[in-house]
Amino acid sequence: MKRIVAAVIAIFLLGVFMLIAVQLPFGRPSYSDMDDYFLRHGQEETGANNICTAVVFDYRGFDTLGEASVLFSAVVTTGLIFRRLERGD
Repeated sequence: MKRIVAAVIAIFLLGVFMLIAVQLPFGRPSYSDMDDYFLRHGQEETGANNICTAVVFDYRGFDTLGEASVLFSAVVTTGLIFRRLERGD
């Protein structure tokens, strides 16, 4: 009986979240002055022809470095765990 109640609650919550998600304005981003700034000054400040690359590597360089470090740590840790499991330690 508890499983049925939990399943009904989970389905209800999933339906509520889906209704909320449908109402989100996908494809209509909000206007920001920073967008215009990056588009107008990105190439002269960074020297990059691609504005996406300029934002990721020049304007948000330390953030990107942090994300890459976390991903690298996760891959190395996963590899070490699987290596230990393979040896049977």
